[in-house]
Parts: sequence; C-alpha cells; structure tokens
Amino acid sequence: MAETIQEPEKLLTPSEVAAIFRVDPKTVTRWAKVGKLSSIRTLGGHRRFREAEVQALLAAAREQGN
Repeated sequence: MAETIQEPEKLLTPSEVAAIFRVDPKTVTRWAKVGKLSSIRTLGGHRRFREAEVQALLAAAREQGN
C-alpha cells in the first residue's frame, strides 16, 4: 500500500494575515486571544495562523458585508 505524502499546511505570520484583512497586526493578535482565529505557537513563541482558516474567515467576512 502506497502512503500519500501530505503537503505541509501553509502558515501565515500576523503581518501576513493583517495585510489580507487590511488591519494592524495587533488586531490579528487580539483576534487570536479572543478565539476568533486559532493560532499555533512556534518554538520561539511567535504566532502562526493556518492559511485555510484565514481564507475561510475572510470569505465569511465578505458574506456578512454583502
């Protein structure tokens, strides 16, 4: 049986997420603290965000805006 190799999921920095939403990086950190967006901590303690989750949140925000 052949094993399928999964692509590692793309992780974004708070600055990258902030650029997508056009907000300050501190806002993205606040969203993580209140649970609006889940984050992963690196070994150095920095936050990283799953690109798929960020895109889903962006799509939901666009839906509410219409």
